[in-house]
Amino acid sequence: NKMEPILVIMAAGMGSRYGGPKQIDPITSEGDIIMDFSLYDAYQAGFRRVAFIIKKDFEEDFRAHIEGRAGKLFETHYAVQDIHDLPAGYSVPDGRTKPWGTGHAVLAARDYIDAPFAVINADDYYGQEAFEKIYKFLSESADATHHCMVGFKIENTLSLNGSVARGLCEVTDGYLTDIEEHSDVIRESDGVIRATSSAGVRHDVPDGQSVSMNLWGFGAEFLEVMKAGFPAALDKIIEQNPLKGEYFLPYCIDTEVKAGRATVAVLQSSDKWFGVTYKEDKDEVAAKFSEMKVDGKYPKELW
Repeated sequence: NKMEPILVIMAAGMGSRYGGPKQIDPITSEGDIIMDFSLYDAYQAGFRRVAFIIKKDFEEDFRAHIEGRAGKLFETHYAVQDIHDLPAGYSVPDGRTKPWGTGHAVLAARDYIDAPFAVINADDYYGQEAFEKIYKFLSESADATHHCMVGFKIENTLSLNGSVARGLCEVTDGYLTDIEEHSDVIRESDGVIRATSSAGVRHDVPDGQSVSMNLWGFGAEFLEVMKAGFPAALDKIIEQNPLKGEYFLPYCIDTEVKAGRATVAVLQSSDKWFGVTYKEDKDEVAAKFSEMKVDGKYPKELW
C-alpha cells in the first residue's frame, strides 16, 4: 500500500503573465479560478492531499480562496517560494529579483512531499483525463526511477490571440526521449503550426505533436534528485545569467533521462488545454467553463 499521492500546484507565478493586478481572478460567475477546476478534477481522480507553492505577498488572499472551497475536502499545505531559499554557501546575486524557476518552486514544498507526486501549473486547465491517468500512474507505477508526464496534442494547446511557448516532446515507444522548449508557437495563416527552437530555428510542427504543459508525475525520490542537481545549476546560472537564469523542472528530468537514470512514460491526453496567456484569452476561457457547467461536465458549485 503506497503512500497517498500528492498534488503539487505551482502558483507562485500566478497571474503575472497577463498583467492582472489580482492574482485570484475569478473566471466564472460563481467565483471559480482556473485552478478550482483542476482541483475538482484531481479530487474526482483520487487525490486527497495538495501542496500549494505561493508567493508571500498573496498568501492571505490565496488561503482565503482555498479554505472556503477545495480546502474543505483536501488535506492542504502551503509553501512559500522564497528567492533566498538556497543551498548553504549560496546567496542571491546583486540586483536579482526573479525567482529561480519551476525546479526551485517544487523544492519549496519539500517538507510536504513524502510520496509520489504530481506537479501542475495553477493557471492551466488540463481536463479530467489528465488527472485520471496521472493518479493511476502515481498510485501503481511511480518509483525512484519511473516517472511520467501528460502529453497534449499541440493543436489542443494553442491560443487564438497570439503565439505561445511550449515544450515539444520526442516520444519513443511511449517514453520521453527528449524535451525542448520552443517559442512563438502559432498556427500561421497557411494553416501550418510553426515554432522556433531554442537554437533559433523556425520550423513546421505537425498536428498531433506531443507537447508538455508542465503536468508531471514523479516518484517521491525525485525530490532528492532535484535537490542534488540544484547547486550545479546555480553555478551555471550565476556565471551565465545571474539576473534571469532559472532551474527548470523539464531540465531536471531531461538530465536524468539522458543519463539513463530515469524513464518518463508519456500519458497522452486527448483533452483540450485552456489557459490565459493573453488578456483576450480570458473571455474565451470563461465562456468554455460556463458552457461545461451548462453541459453538466461540472456542477454549478464545484464545492
